Amino acid sequence: MRYSVRSADLIAAQELGRALGVGPTIAQVLLHRGLGAEADAREYLSAQLSGLTRPEGMADRERAADRLARAVRAGERIAVFGDYDVDGTTSAVILSGILEELGAQVAIHVGNRFDGGYGLSDAALDRVLSGTPSLLVTCDCGSSDHERIDRARAAGIDVIVVDHHLVPEQPLPAFAFLNPHRPDCMFSYKGLASAGLALSLGAAVRVALGTQLDLRNYLDLVALGTIADVAPLDGDNRRLVRAGLARVCSPQSRPGVTVLRELGRVRPGTALSAIDVSFRLTPRLNAAGRMGDPSLTLALLRAKTLLEARQIGARIEQINDERKATERRVTEEALAQVESVYGAAPKTGIVVASESFHRGVLGISAARLVERFAVPAIVIGMEAGVGHGSARAPQGFSLYDALARCASDLIRFGGHHAAAGLTLAAPRLDAFRAAFTAASQVDLSARPSPDALVDVALEPGVFDLPSATDLALLEPLGEANAEPLFLIPEARVTESKIVGGAHRKLGLRVATQQLTAFGFDMAAIPVQVGTSVRALGALRPDSWAGGDRIELRIASFEVLSG
Repeated sequence: MRYSVRSADLIAAQELGRALGVGPTIAQVLLHRGLGAEADAREYLSAQLSGLTRPEGMADRERAADRLARAVRAGERIAVFGDYDVDGTTSAVILSGILEELGAQVAIHVGNRFDGGYGLSDAALDRVLSGTPSLLVTCDCGSSDHERIDRARAAGIDVIVVDHHLVPEQPLPAFAFLNPHRPDCMFSYKGLASAGLALSLGAAVRVALGTQLDLRNYLDLVALGTIADVAPLDGDNRRLVRAGLARVCSPQSRPGVTVLRELGRVRPGTALSAIDVSFRLTPRLNAAGRMGDPSLTLALLRAKTLLEARQIGARIEQINDERKATERRVTEEALAQVESVYGAAPKTGIVVASESFHRGVLGISAARLVERFAVPAIVIGMEAGVGHGSARAPQGFSLYDALARCASDLIRFGGHHAAAGLTLAAPRLDAFRAAFTAASQVDLSARPSPDALVDVALEPGVFDLPSATDLALLEPLGEANAEPLFLIPEARVTESKIVGGAHRKLGLRVATQQLTAFGFDMAAIPVQVGTSVRALGALRPDSWAGGDRIELRIASFEVLSG
């Protein structure tokens, strides 16, 4: 891996570290993030809920809350509809749960990618209408669903849209429209996922009804939805997710979350990072919807007892195993098609399609293609003359803008800059591929350098290995708050073994300090005990060893001597 080491300022790092009570290594990471002022760094490290942006500037928030409060008082039937992904499901569970606690009559629905597809489809609206509600709230969708909202209005239903996807120019015919991306929305933080918006709306309804209700019990769901949707983990999201992660790890967590921890093999009492959630928990929440029945995820998160949650969880785990096998097959076929159509090193966005591509794993496979080729990727599953596709893109490229330039070849599309979904008629595939190739040539030059930037080169007695306690202060790490990269210039190998058939685990000694290191898919790289290595990667608390031990997740390493 190519990398460059950022310049360090030891004196400034020592001074900032002393003021904050952290080591110079973590202080240097803060300096690289523009947090050299003690007050700014302290605010970042504490990330308290009390610092959340005041909600008064959010367009239509008060109007939506007043309408919901009126419905609660009058005993109206309220339908809450969430999209089928984790953010849509968690936001629907959050809002319906709050409304139920406030005394509302609520029917909760979730979309199905195989019956209607993304958003408030005609099939989804039919399911909603069967319950004869007078008020409908969409969660994580609706910004582009003008026709269905018009249809609901014609049936005498007021529609409130709670969404964070990009907003089309055409005005939305909803009773209220909560979306920070509205041009007229004065809410200054634009990064909230729908789960965070649902919590904010629930809080406003509570105020409108003049009641007391502790909403902190819903922060675990806010964290899950925000992390799963790859929303930026800065500002308000950082505060919400940090508090939510504490709830996820709590012995008093809701039964469904407790079972998720069990399925993810998270030991009791172990803290979870946002990255842990991304790899251990949210794939399981997504699995049921990917393979056919998102109502299972809904049932898990709303389970009242551990017994009920474990029964649902066992089925979800089986489905997740099926999902992993399907994803491997589709990704292998997609890779082969890319090389056949575009060659081994495509220079523009890529579009692959097949009737054998399972719709449930298209987004995962598209992400794998982006990792492999570093260009925007669209994977389309063809069924009965219609293609349903998922798109992903590298940093610096706007999928939404590119798809907007190809709109004449699409039935519909929606999403944001990094991820999107689309539908097209099979005869338009070739035209769309050509149009997307042209559209993706515009922005590819803006891609970031392939060189990895190392935050700190560790040097014993100068920049020592950080403690697990100090590392945890940087959480949550992820989108817009990237995991820092560390270089260990030289370490002695004290243990080397293959785990899981494909991965390598090392014991490393750095001067007088010991740590473990894990290399994903690195079993084939030979390394012997007693050799010296240079290693590059991310440092994380060692969840197995516990205490203040840390582990290096290896990005690359080289053997220096035998």
